[in-house]
Amino acid sequence: MQRTLWVALSCGFATLLAWPLRDSLDPANTAMLYLLAVALIAMHAGRHSAIIAAFLSTALLDFFFIQPRYSFTVADVQYVVTLAVMLVIALIIGNLTTVLKRQAAAAIERELESQALYQLASQLAGATSLENVAIATRQFLHRMHNCHSVLLLDNGQQLDSAEPGHTLTSSVQSIVALHALKHSEISSLPDDEGYWLFLPLTGSSYIRGVLAINFGIITANTVSTQQSLYEAIASLVAIAVERLHFVEVAQRAHIQMIDERLRSAILSALSHDIRTPLTVLYGMADNLSFAQIPESVSETVSAMREQALRLNNMVSNLLDMAKLHAGNIQLNQEWQPLEEVIGASIKLLGAALNQHSVRVELPSDLPFLKFDAVLLERVFCNLLENAAKYSQPASIITISAQVDGASAHISIQNSGPGFPPDKLDRVFDLFERGNAESTVPGVGLGLAICSSIIQAHSGAIFASNRNGACVTFTLPLGNPPIIELESDE
Repeated sequence: MQRTLWVALSCGFATLLAWPLRDSLDPANTAMLYLLAVALIAMHAGRHSAIIAAFLSTALLDFFFIQPRYSFTVADVQYVVTLAVMLVIALIIGNLTTVLKRQAAAAIERELESQALYQLASQLAGATSLENVAIATRQFLHRMHNCHSVLLLDNGQQLDSAEPGHTLTSSVQSIVALHALKHSEISSLPDDEGYWLFLPLTGSSYIRGVLAINFGIITANTVSTQQSLYEAIASLVAIAVERLHFVEVAQRAHIQMIDERLRSAILSALSHDIRTPLTVLYGMADNLSFAQIPESVSETVSAMREQALRLNNMVSNLLDMAKLHAGNIQLNQEWQPLEEVIGASIKLLGAALNQHSVRVELPSDLPFLKFDAVLLERVFCNLLENAAKYSQPASIITISAQVDGASAHISIQNSGPGFPPDKLDRVFDLFERGNAESTVPGVGLGLAICSSIIQAHSGAIFASNRNGACVTFTLPLGNPPIIELESDE
C-alpha cells in the first residue's frame, strides 16, 4: 500500500512539474518526464511499482496533456502511437532498471562473500591446530550468516568433534553426519534445534570429516539458494584440515628419521667401544677356565665366561643392526643348498640347544637358493636361539620348508606360549620384545636383524602362532643353475 501511494505521489509530482509548460511543450517531450519518474520508481520500489507507474503515467499524460484535455479521448491518431510507445518504453525501462538493480545488488553481495571467504581462507591458512580451524569456522559462520557450526573429524570408527564443548546433541544428528561421511553427499536434517546441513570435507585423498551447520528456524529453500557458498566454505575447511594432517605426517617422519639416525650412531659407537674390552674379558675368563683353581672359583669363572659371551653376542647384534640401518650391507650371494646353512647354524649354537631337539623337515626336491650364507646363518641362529629361549626344556624345535609359487617358505617353530596376538605386526621392530616383562634376557634386536637381512634378500618375514611361536621367511627361487651328474665312465 505504501509503495502504491509513493508511485501515485511520484507520478503526481511529475504532472505538477509539467503542467505549467503544457502549452509550450509537445506531449512527446512531456512523456520524457514521466519516463524519468518510472525509471526512478523502478530503482527504488521495484518492478511491480514500475509497472503501475508506467500505466499511471500513460493515463496522466493522456488526461492532462493530450487534446482534448481532461478526457481519455484522443483527437489525433498520432498521439495514440505516442501513448502506446510511451507505455511500452516505460515498461521496458522499469524492467531493465529493476534487473540492473538486482544484478548490482547480486554483484555487491558476491563481492562481500568473496571478501569474507578470503578472510576465512587467511584465518584457516594460519591455523596451527584442528581446534583453531573449528573456532575460526564457527566464528565466521556466526558473524556472517548468524548460524552455528560443528566441525566433526573422522577417526576411523566414528566422528569426533574438533572443538571441545561444541558437538552434536542427538543420535539422529550423528547418524545423518555419518551418512554424509560414508556416502560423500550433502545431507540435511530439520529437527527441534533448527535446520541442519551436513557437508562432507572432501580432501585430495579421502573424506576428512563433516562440517555440520545449524541455521536455526529457517526454510530449506532459503538454505538451498546459498548452498554453493556453504560448499565453498566446506572446501576451505577441508583444505585446512588436510594441510594440518600432512604437516603432522611430515613432522612425524622427520622426527622418526632423526631418531633413527641418532639411534644408529649411538649403536655404532657403543658397539665399537664396548666390543674390545668384552673380547679381552671373555678371553681372560676362558684362560682361567683351564687353570688349576678351586671348584667354587671355577663355577664363578664359568658364569663370567657365559655372561661375557652373551654380552658379546648382544653387542654383535647392536653392531649388525647399526650396519644394516646405515645401508652398509653387501650381499655375497651364491647358489647353494639350504640344509648346509641350517646344519652350520645348529652346530654354531652348540650349548644353547643342548636342552632341545631340533627337527629338520626339508622336501627332497627343494632347489638350490641364492643367498649370503653368512647372513642367512645369522638369521637361523637368531631364530633358533629365540625358539629355544621361549620354549620348555626337552621340547622340539622344528625347521621346515616348502615351495610356494616363486618363493621358498622356511619356518622355525617351537612349542612355547607363542607371540602376544596384539604384537604380531611389531615383533620385528627395533627393541620390541614379545613380552616386555619377561625374565628371558634380551633387548629385542634378534628379530629386527632377521627382518633386515631377509628384506635385503628380497624376501619377507612374518610371525604367527601355530601350536606355539612360528616365524616364517621367504626367499625368491629365481633360476638355479642346472647341475649335471657326473658320468660313471
